[in-house]
Amino acid sequence: MKTGPNVNGTKVTEFIILGFPSFPELQVFLFIIFLVIYILTMIANLTIITLVKIDSRLHTPMYFFLSNLSFLEMGYVSTTVPKMLEGFISVSNVISLLGCIIQAYIFAVLGASESFFLALMAYDRYMAICNPLYYTTVMTPTTCIQLVVGAWFGGFIAASLPCVLVARLRFCGPNVIDHFLCEAAPVIKLACSDAFLSELILSISATTTTLASLLFTMGTYMCIISAIVRIPSTTGRKKAFSTCASHLTVVAIFYTTVCVMYVRPSGDDPYKNKVVAVFYGIVTPFLNPFIYSLRNKDVKEAFKKALKINKAFPNKTEAISVIHHRNV
Repeated sequence: MKTGPNVNGTKVTEFIILGFPSFPELQVFLFIIFLVIYILTMIANLTIITLVKIDSRLHTPMYFFLSNLSFLEMGYVSTTVPKMLEGFISVSNVISLLGCIIQAYIFAVLGASESFFLALMAYDRYMAICNPLYYTTVMTPTTCIQLVVGAWFGGFIAASLPCVLVARLRFCGPNVIDHFLCEAAPVIKLACSDAFLSELILSISATTTTLASLLFTMGTYMCIISAIVRIPSTTGRKKAFSTCASHLTVVAIFYTTVCVMYVRPSGDDPYKNKVVAVFYGIVTPFLNPFIYSLRNKDVKEAFKKALKINKAFPNKTEAISVIHHRNV
């Protein structure tokens, strides 16, 4: 039975998120850095979503999945960064028990869903490269929508039971979360009721979701690489690999940090946990749109095309007048 300093039965109704107290002199600097990262992340991901929407060349399954991933990344940073920023400039970063559980649940849903989305994107590349003749008949718009719904639904299912068990725990003190957000693992450590089942289910859920999607992704890429190697022309091999390079980079960054956090033996170093969480919860969503745009010819061309259109028609009124003049 876990107990805290306060064992008189008083129920905790709010938590204090500790954040990064080791750097008191850098709080304002960190606030500015993470605010800039947050703004750039939102703009970059929104740009990708917009480009996929307006450019007909990007109306393919690969970019449909990419736009959904960008939407997910926007949710990821919006769940964590605003509360983190509040902690940098406030005396005590307080969050209610309900708010903490909701934040932990949304964060877990998005993390699990991202694993499934990366697996979907790997499957899309597998079909395009290994089974090109069946690609258009298999990856239909209806199928893509069903796969996306399945990825989101899988994320909700994977996160639900662990978070429900955490919500059922009793908290009677201490109420300081040594993290920059409410995440299930550090919250469980504050429970004064038996949390063995919650810890077990959380570990099983996180490990199963991560390893299953990772193994599936790696398996598909083994098939993809095998197919690319058999392509007779050097140009064909380079073109096929270039369509996978961005996704492989994102997969490597995401799964490395997630495996360090969840699949490794439970660590007692809160600082290391915070650093790892910053990478997969904030840095990865920030880097992903730039990785895809810098290494993807189609995205770069769509962006250049959008810039040319904006330069040609600086505002709606001018565009209408030009069209009217042509008609006349």
